[in-house]
Amino acid sequence: MSVKTQAERAIEQGKGIVRLAPNWVPRSFCVPGRRIKLHPDDYYALGGPRGGIDERWFASTTPADNGPLTGPNEGLSFIVGEDGTQTLLREAIQELKGQIIGDRLWNEYGRWPMYSKFFDNKGALPHHIHHRDEHARLTGQAGKPEAYYFPPQVNNHGGDFPYTFFGLNPGTTREELRQCLADFIKGDNKITNISRAYRLEVGTGWDVPPGVLHAPGSLCTYEPQKASDVFAMYQSLTGDQIVPAELLWKDTPKARLNDIDYLMEVVDWDQNVDPDFAKHRFMRPHAVRPVEQMKAEGYVEDWICYKSKAFSAKELTVLPGASVTITDSAAYGLIMMQGHGTMGVWDVETPTMIRFGQLTCDEFFVTEEAAREGVKITNPSKADPLVMLKHFGPENPDLEVAD
Repeated sequence: MSVKTQAERAIEQGKGIVRLAPNWVPRSFCVPGRRIKLHPDDYYALGGPRGGIDERWFASTTPADNGPLTGPNEGLSFIVGEDGTQTLLREAIQELKGQIIGDRLWNEYGRWPMYSKFFDNKGALPHHIHHRDEHARLTGQAGKPEAYYFPPQVNNHGGDFPYTFFGLNPGTTREELRQCLADFIKGDNKITNISRAYRLEVGTGWDVPPGVLHAPGSLCTYEPQKASDVFAMYQSLTGDQIVPAELLWKDTPKARLNDIDYLMEVVDWDQNVDPDFAKHRFMRPHAVRPVEQMKAEGYVEDWICYKSKAFSAKELTVLPGASVTITDSAAYGLIMMQGHGTMGVWDVETPTMIRFGQLTCDEFFVTEEAAREGVKITNPSKADPLVMLKHFGPENPDLEVAD
């Protein structure tokens, strides 16, 4: 059966909503925080050399870039048909185009241009940077803005360091940062001496434009982002772990390798030394509509990521015993966070524990047509809310809160 036929059949079976298989991604430089519901025996399911599984990617058509040991479909989401057949979401979109993501996105991007993930690390990540388009383009990639939200359902503990460094202290000089980069191979380059850490608050989030240095803390993070895996590590020591020098030069053009001036060019200086960084980049949830009106209809929906034009995200809560029809103007992926019920023709549920390779009923992709027609969601529980996170592509027509 062709990819096109499989994809068309899956959309028809799901009435415009397709089920996605769990998409686990290891990182060799990370220690799992063990909050993304994998069975305790499975966090190293791909073997010790690959590192622990501390990420689950959602609605992804973007391959993970994990070095020479990376699997052929690592980071890519699969559609699961009713007969158990699996089709790469990326290939399905290439075949059906606007039928899945809408003509607006297909005509402008020719692909699904974002994905989201759970990032779940026991400790802090090294200070790193995601390149802007003009620098990412030099290695055949796209720049990468991203955003963070810290869902309460997967943050029963804060990990070792629930603080994130963002940018540089106001008043930091370029010479100070340049010296840190020159000292990378000497052990601890002490880049956090010139940065500022912010305590992370469950139920809130941050916007992180490309070109901004950041060292993510140890809360389990829902992370919508542009469809790219471009990055470079600017910190040489995190905790007791040395960061390999090749990660400092990751995604540097060959002609600029070992050129510290290039690393400096990647940094968006004004954003990094912004004295009002928290004011400009911190995000508290914003209600989509007046809260009392939504509650009267059986639900509450908030914008949780809304400062980037490259993507956006909502948190939808359907109250116990309620049945609601939710409309959106754009296609989206979703992950269940709490409760169970039905969504369109699908049974949806939030698993407590997942074996590596096991299929679930907690992740879906809603085509633009289905989103516009409205998705009926029913919560049969008498006590437990049904909660999901929804990730959208660029320029969401419904997004009004943008600053």
